Amino acid sequence: MENEIQRAYETLAAWCRERDYAGHDPFDALNSRLFQSLPLKRSRTARLMWTQLFKRSPVNFRKLARVPFERNAKGTALFALAALSEFRRTRTKNAEEEARKLLEKLLRTRIEGFGGAAWGYNFDWQGRAFFAPKGAPTVVPTAFAARALVEATRTFGDEEYLKVARSACAFILNDLNRSEETNDEVCWSYSPLDSTCVFNASLLAAETLASVGRLTGERDLIDWSMRGARYVVRRQREDGSWGYGALRFQSWSDNFHTAFILTSLKRIIAACDNCPVEFNVALRKGYEFWRENFFLSSGWPKLYPEKLYPADAHSAGAAMSALMELKELDASAGHLAEKIAHWAIQHLRDPRGFFYYQRHRFYTLRTPYMRWSQAWMMYGLARLLEGKRQK
Repeated sequence: MENEIQRAYETLAAWCRERDYAGHDPFDALNSRLFQSLPLKRSRTARLMWTQLFKRSPVNFRKLARVPFERNAKGTALFALAALSEFRRTRTKNAEEEARKLLEKLLRTRIEGFGGAAWGYNFDWQGRAFFAPKGAPTVVPTAFAARALVEATRTFGDEEYLKVARSACAFILNDLNRSEETNDEVCWSYSPLDSTCVFNASLLAAETLASVGRLTGERDLIDWSMRGARYVVRRQREDGSWGYGALRFQSWSDNFHTAFILTSLKRIIAACDNCPVEFNVALRKGYEFWRENFFLSSGWPKLYPEKLYPADAHSAGAAMSALMELKELDASAGHLAEKIAHWAIQHLRDPRGFFYYQRHRFYTLRTPYMRWSQAWMMYGLARLLEGKRQK
């Protein structure tokens, strides 16, 4: 069974390398040269509808609409994290070279002109709350880039990676907007252009501050992180779940955003010497809700707690990586991660090596999204294989 996971990882890695880690994304429809030539590009409603049409359609219209293959900064960070995990497992020269190449690609995509190192998405993004133009710095890709750089520092002992991760902390503290700020709480915005309170995004910012502060010995970074964690912990629902954000239409919960929260909270706790008890209580309560409501006994990863469909590769990959982070919390977490891997290999994997986007009740969305599906599955499989090696 382990050989099946190893083969899936190797064929997926080869498929992604052959394409230089560039591809399409569920949210890249606004990169369409056809759409950008139309007056509709200025309409918020048109941008939302165009994006959702491409995201939900069983037919991939991107070639027809002239959406180019591109590299995504968050995807690059995830591929780098997977390569670092592979190097820690194998200690081979090839694995080290691949990790360093991906880290170099990540460093080259930094966005200039802000208070610190930042990364953004390679497409215009229209959400219900705000619009972020292509190349605008946002906290989620910045936080995953910082995670990759922190892990590179720990893996290779290279302080140059840490300097850039420290610079990302300056972006978080100086450029992102802060709301709900009190003496012991704070929520960071998604970008410098908005003031939304998205729980997983703000906690990713807090994770960055805690992880870097642990390495640099800067207590003030960890103190900021504590305030960010308290904001999210205190918005946990009674059943252990979190919504996506603070606004009424952001009350839904899903698998992978919950996995993000649990992973970030676990990393924040690990970075702090004296974490409040409420953090550990929230982590366990959130984990129990997530495990009980988002997975079937077969390993099937549900996207939403109340619905069997869709099952998607993003949820599978994020769940595997989160479970390997949370093994100290649950001795059976690794076993569940294996079951998810085998389920995804059986039901979402193409014979050519890549993973499909989503499985619905009557059809499967087979578009091989590079960041959304391949990067997360590579990260999840790599962490699983590394964890099995450490037994």
